[in-house]
Amino acid sequence: MVRAGAIIVFLTVFAAAAGPWLSPYDPSSQQLSQRLERPSMDHFFGLDELGRDIFSRVLAGARISMLVGLTVVGISSIVGIALGAVAGYFGGWLDEGISRSIDILLAFPGILLAIALVAVLGPSLRNVVMALSVIGWVGYARLVRGQVLRAREFEFVQAARALGASTTRILVRHVVPTTLPAVMVQATLGMAGSILAEASLSFLGLGVQPPTPSWGTMLNGGRLHLLDAPHLTIFPGAAIATLVLGFNFLGDGLRDVLDPKRQRV
Repeated sequence: MVRAGAIIVFLTVFAAAAGPWLSPYDPSSQQLSQRLERPSMDHFFGLDELGRDIFSRVLAGARISMLVGLTVVGISSIVGIALGAVAGYFGGWLDEGISRSIDILLAFPGILLAIALVAVLGPSLRNVVMALSVIGWVGYARLVRGQVLRAREFEFVQAARALGASTTRILVRHVVPTTLPAVMVQATLGMAGSILAEASLSFLGLGVQPPTPSWGTMLNGGRLHLLDAPHLTIFPGAAIATLVLGFNFLGDGLRDVLDPKRQRV
C-alpha cells in the first residue's frame, strides 16, 4: 500500500517538475478548428473546448496542485505545531484560549468556511492558499497538543527541566521532536485534502482563474460536454482521484510504520 502511494506521488512530483519539458504543446495554445477533438496519437488526451491540448494542461495543473498542497501543509503544520506545543506544555489560560479557538473553527465545515473566505477575499491562488491555511492548522494543533500533554511527563523531559534547561530548549529539543512522526502522517493526509479542496474551489470558480491550468477549472469547463466530449472531464478527474488516493495510501502506510500498535499482522 505505502509503495503504491509513494510511486503515485513520485510520478506526480516528477511530472509537475518536468512538465515544461514533457508537454508536447503550449498549455494555452488554441486550435479552434480542432476543438473537442478526441484522444489521438497527436493529442494523447484530446483537445478541450478551445482546442487546447489536455495532456499539456493536466501536466501544468499538477504543478498548481502540488504547489497549493505543499504551501498549505507547510503553513498549517508550522502554525499548528507552534500553537499546539504552547497549549499542551503550558496549559492554563493559554491552553483554554487555543483549545476554544480550535473548537470554534472545527464547528464549521472546512470547505464551506474556505468558500466564504475566498468569496470575501476574492478568487485567486494566493487567497485559496490563505483560506485553506486558516482552516488547516487546527488539525495539527489538536494533534500536537495531545502529543505534548503526554510527552511533557516523560522522564527525559522532567530531567531536562530539573537540570535547569530553558522552556524553549525543552520544547524545541525534547518535546516537539516526539510529535513529528504523528505530524508527518497528518501532513501526508493533509496534502490529499488540500489538493481536493483546491480543485473544489477552482471548480466553483473561486480558485485559480483562467487561463492558468487547474484540474478543478478543467472539470468545470468540461461539465457542459459530458455527453459529446467526456474526455474533457475524464482525464483531469482521474488525475485528481489518483493523486489523492496516492497520498492517502502513503499516509496510511506511514501510520502503520511509525505506530507499531497499528501495524497489521
